[in-house]
Amino acid sequence: MPARGDHEARRRDVSAAVWRVLAARGFGGLTIRDIAAELDSSTGLVSHYFPSKRALVRYAHDLADERAATRVRRIPTGPGLAALRAALLDVLPLDPASVEMSRTWVSFWDAAIGDAELGTGQTARYVRWRAALTEHIVEAQTRGELPSQVDPEDIAIGCAAFAHGLVVQAVFDPERLPAARQTALLDRFLLDLARTT
Repeated sequence: MPARGDHEARRRDVSAAVWRVLAARGFGGLTIRDIAAELDSSTGLVSHYFPSKRALVRYAHDLADERAATRVRRIPTGPGLAALRAALLDVLPLDPASVEMSRTWVSFWDAAIGDAELGTGQTARYVRWRAALTEHIVEAQTRGELPSQVDPEDIAIGCAAFAHGLVVQAVFDPERLPAARQTALLDRFLLDLARTT
């Protein structure tokens, strides 16, 4: 029987393979056989650590949530609108690592639609993300960078919708939406938000 640390490390290896398969083929292409091939291992080994595809996907989802919460984020050039900009840039697929993360999360969204527990987790992630965005928006309103008469939570919902809409488009059409264009679109969105909110 492997030591607990070895067992947990192997589960993380399997989970990383799930990430790579999801990023490459989406949730529809995720099978125990594909994961075993990605690990250059047997399906029996994968099944030893995860008795079902559902258990494997839930573990990978939890690990993805952990990675997202602990990853290095951009340092904003200031509070308020600058901090909001940095927070939104953090979710866009602007480099190979964030492209893989975005492709993986889009695949997880598919899984969350059919799994109540994953769906609840996804809802909680959105609540936390919008709350963090709202803090920057309130600061921007206090600084006079955004009009104060609009509910900051409504602005946060609009910002989240814009950013994730751009994520999906960039994942499916990366040639038309390279990093520079995504950044320019975000800057235009924020400029329009400051002018018209």
